[in-house]
Amino acid sequence: MSQQKPVVVIKIGGNEIDDAGFLGRFVAAVHRVQAESLPVIVHGGGKEIADLHQRLQVPFEMVQGVRVTSAESLRLVEMVLSGLVNTRVVRWLVNHDIEAIGLTGVDAGLVQVTRWRPNDVDLGYVGKVTAVRAAPLQRLLAAGFVPVISPVSLGEDGQTYNVNADHVAAALAHGLQASRLVFVTNVPGVLVAGRVVRALTVAQVEEMIDEGLIFGGMIPKVRSAIEAVAAGVYQAVITDLDGLAQAGGTIILNGTMNSER
Repeated sequence: MSQQKPVVVIKIGGNEIDDAGFLGRFVAAVHRVQAESLPVIVHGGGKEIADLHQRLQVPFEMVQGVRVTSAESLRLVEMVLSGLVNTRVVRWLVNHDIEAIGLTGVDAGLVQVTRWRPNDVDLGYVGKVTAVRAAPLQRLLAAGFVPVISPVSLGEDGQTYNVNADHVAAALAHGLQASRLVFVTNVPGVLVAGRVVRALTVAQVEEMIDEGLIFGGMIPKVRSAIEAVAAGVYQAVITDLDGLAQAGGTIILNGTMNSER
């Protein structure tokens, strides 16, 4: 289905998604993005998932940096991601005149996964994306809706699975042939000597990690961007809310700098 505006997939994390100040600024940024693009929003919610586990005294463990998701834990993941967080983000957008509609990866089979067993480690109900259905989202975008998507997705076995929101965002960006995939963080981009680097190739990112110029919490952010462009997304952007609204931040390209559209 043809679209006059390019698609931009926006991934927001769970650290600030319960903060009214952040949500207010996010809504304003989405309004500005809508002027030139068709936004699709994917959200996480890890902080609130961990909090609910603690409150209900449901144990969980981390293996290789991934939360093991038991059947009991999956119920809480769905409650937080597909219920509490998804509804909250949609509510804020709708209350500010944005035609948002809440979805999960399960709806219409948007995101299809298989059970993920890295190095044969059993992580329970944790999924790895195998396919996406872009057509239902394209119809919603053509009708003027802004999809807000929880990363809970549909397994090939018919079961629901907990899926990394970065991976869902990357898969949807690839399937929708998005012009950009934007990872919204709490920093304006990749900082070197206190200044934002405007554009980097995958090779340059790896060199800067090896040299210690990219370090700490920025490493997983650029790794997610690298995985996105490796999966076929034209460009991934790391930025904050100001950069989202003004097309700023650091662009990660899977190729040379002169390949920009």
